[in-house]
Amino acid sequence: MIRNIFLTSVLFALLASYAWAAAPAVSEANNAANKDDLYDTISKLDAAFFDAFNHCSSPGELDKHAKYLNENVEFYHDKGGVSWTRKDYIDKTRANVCGNFRRVLTAGSLQVFPIKDYGAIEEGHQTFCDIKSDKCFGEAKFLIVWHRSSKGWEITRILSYGHHAID
Repeated sequence: MIRNIFLTSVLFALLASYAWAAAPAVSEANNAANKDDLYDTISKLDAAFFDAFNHCSSPGELDKHAKYLNENVEFYHDKGGVSWTRKDYIDKTRANVCGNFRRVLTAGSLQVFPIKDYGAIEEGHQTFCDIKSDKCFGEAKFLIVWHRSSKGWEITRILSYGHHAID
């Protein structure tokens, strides 16, 4: 009798540990799939956002670029300072970027991290190239905070930092 109780306890412990060990694997697999979906979504948003940025001197492209930005977007630039609104950011982009240079995402640098009940953090490395000569002249890191709402995805914060010239 004691032996049966002991064997039953061991069997129960083995089954419980198996169930406990299997549960995280399923959860991790779902998280990996969700992270892949989130990565794909943010990667596509980044491509569209910066395609409009890179062509902002063309009619309608600056407006298209602005549609990704929350009205109260905060943009932090280590060399250029801070913009506190979409209007301020767009005015500075129009004056400093459009027709002058384009942004290129460094291949393999993009990382995406979920923010529970909010959206995602996008992080990566970028290069800036002169539009006329196509010569790349600078590099920087960036971080973008994306918020997902019932209206879709929008950018609430951008940090562009570590700017330096390319030799």
